[in-house]
Amino acid sequence: MTGASALRFAILCPGFREGCAIRSDLRRPASRARRAALVLNAAAPAIQQTIGRSVTLVGQGAHSGRSASVTLAPAGADAGIVFNVGGAEIEAHWSRVDASKLRTRLAEGGVCASTVEHLMAALAALGVDNALVLLDGDEVPAMDGSSRDFVSAIDEAGVATLAAPRRSLRVTKTTRVSDGAGWAELRPAKSGLHLDVEIAFSSPVGRQRLSLELTPETFRRELADARSFGFLNDAERLWRERLALGANLDNTLVFDAHGAINPQGPRFADECVRHKMLDVVGDLALAGAPIIGAFRSYRGGHGLNIALLEAAARDGALAPEFESGRNENAAGARRSLSP
Repeated sequence: MTGASALRFAILCPGFREGCAIRSDLRRPASRARRAALVLNAAAPAIQQTIGRSVTLVGQGAHSGRSASVTLAPAGADAGIVFNVGGAEIEAHWSRVDASKLRTRLAEGGVCASTVEHLMAALAALGVDNALVLLDGDEVPAMDGSSRDFVSAIDEAGVATLAAPRRSLRVTKTTRVSDGAGWAELRPAKSGLHLDVEIAFSSPVGRQRLSLELTPETFRRELADARSFGFLNDAERLWRERLALGANLDNTLVFDAHGAINPQGPRFADECVRHKMLDVVGDLALAGAPIIGAFRSYRGGHGLNIALLEAAARDGALAPEFESGRNENAAGARRSLSP
């Protein structure tokens, strides 16, 4: 890598190592047959699913800067996604979120699981309802800053169906939250989850907007490879706040005043809005079940996403039902919609 801006980032960023990619311990790509089977299973909405076998990924925490590993393990029906940190368990639910600046962090009983959104997005988009997530440390490894490696891990492990119906949360009325600069809302829809995300930053990122229907295929094709992004002139401020200590050109798309300074540049012309939508998928997965509705945001982020889930639950805007269409008694729901 050459150029004054790249050199400056190499000097400033404590996590930067030129040419050093963080990879999982998975070396063999999933076969075409296994990938096809995963898509078919993920598209079967009526039955719960779990990971087919345990699989481990290793890397570095984007914010802590420390080495990190995560193991995805099978779990039984109605278990949901549960993080295990040092033997303590944290439910993957919005009511367990205790920090949402630049990442989503879950906490309970004195332990935390940080930066869960990219992993949660892959699990939700590929139809994994139940899994035990064992963390070595307190942060999910950043990998390349996207969901790519988590998708590969799920492909490698495969998925298994469970003898229990899948429950969804249907949006029954519009809920909207705002922080003054941006807003996010959920509206009713007949089926599926429709996403419409718009961002607005100064040049060179500018204003970007993307709209799509979330399916395993659209997630793989349009969102999974989109990386976290940031701005060179924010780096020192973030480090003072003990954030982005593990950010580097291998796991973050970094912009200076002229454009991306990563050697290979962006993966998409609008990679930033695609990553914001990836984050939305991961945050909405903390509802406790797949959402049937339409999501829209402008200048949103983790904080607004979580606030929206809390507001929708408080307002009674999320009605539990089996995906076959039969209403479920809210009192018997397998996950609470409130803290």
